[in-house]
Amino acid sequence: MKQKTRWLFPLLCIILIFCMILASTIGVVPISFSQLSDIVKAKCSFTSSTYIPDFYTITLFELRLTRIVMSVLVGASLAACGCVFQSIFRNPICDPYVLGISSGSSLGGALAFILGWDACCFGITLPALATGLLTLFIILIISKISERKSIETLLLVGVAINFLISAVITLLMVLNQQEMHKILFWTMGSLATVSWAEVFMMAIAMIICVFVFFFYAKDLNIMQMGSDMACNLGVSTQHVTNISLIFSSLLIAAAVSFCGVIGFIGLIIPHIVRLTFGNNMRTMLGYSLLFGAFFLLLADTLARTLALPSELPVGSITALAGAPYFLFLLLHQNAKR
Repeated sequence: MKQKTRWLFPLLCIILIFCMILASTIGVVPISFSQLSDIVKAKCSFTSSTYIPDFYTITLFELRLTRIVMSVLVGASLAACGCVFQSIFRNPICDPYVLGISSGSSLGGALAFILGWDACCFGITLPALATGLLTLFIILIISKISERKSIETLLLVGVAINFLISAVITLLMVLNQQEMHKILFWTMGSLATVSWAEVFMMAIAMIICVFVFFFYAKDLNIMQMGSDMACNLGVSTQHVTNISLIFSSLLIAAAVSFCGVIGFIGLIIPHIVRLTFGNNMRTMLGYSLLFGAFFLLLADTLARTLALPSELPVGSITALAGAPYFLFLLLHQNAKR
């Protein structure tokens, strides 16, 4: 397996770059590879024998490439967070969406829209971050004070909080109908309005949080054997768990603040990677980043091309793939018992 992954990982990176280039040619305004080459040359002040209208340059660099790069960053981030969640809780059905972290962050976005903070610098990001972290802390506190302290309890608490937050968001939309379309658009997930500044901020957040995940990868590996075993081997399980969950929530909040709620990536991608490449945390993180990027890039490309000239919410595309897989995991878990 190690010899296999030596050449497979860089090959997949090259394929991902090619897929990004291919996706940049598809859309309402088709762009051929030759036109793409001329646009890039003109943009970079290289010599180009063909005149390229500004319309094509704006379409490629300001509308299409921003969402392509953002889809790669967000897909990779959500998959990495799901990988961390599943390793901490030693359960394949744990992910930020199921536990309610994404919904908690979307509540902050909804409040920002209602209060008019979306027009301010970091107006949506900070509320989404705050409510995402608050949701995580509430879930952990409720699960700890429960008499039955187990993964099932944590999941049930997360599902209950998820429903509660969804009800609050629905109530906010009814009471603030002038902002309903913005909030509804947010809760369905979309990359249509992202900017290069947001792409840069998302990239910074992802680099920092993924670095933390890799730093604690060895401890997370040991924790998969159980808390008691990890403690005996000198791992501070509470510290590693808190740090991992906090940085995961930070990354999730960043993704939600820029793109809305995009579910199930953190559920299905790490599970597929685990089945394919094993339980080593470093390997799982690396391939989860790649496959998460592939998955959301494909989903966003389908979302903006299936119903031309209209656009589908990318969250609905990921849900169509993720919801059946989630049911399969539940049935598979029950069959093992």
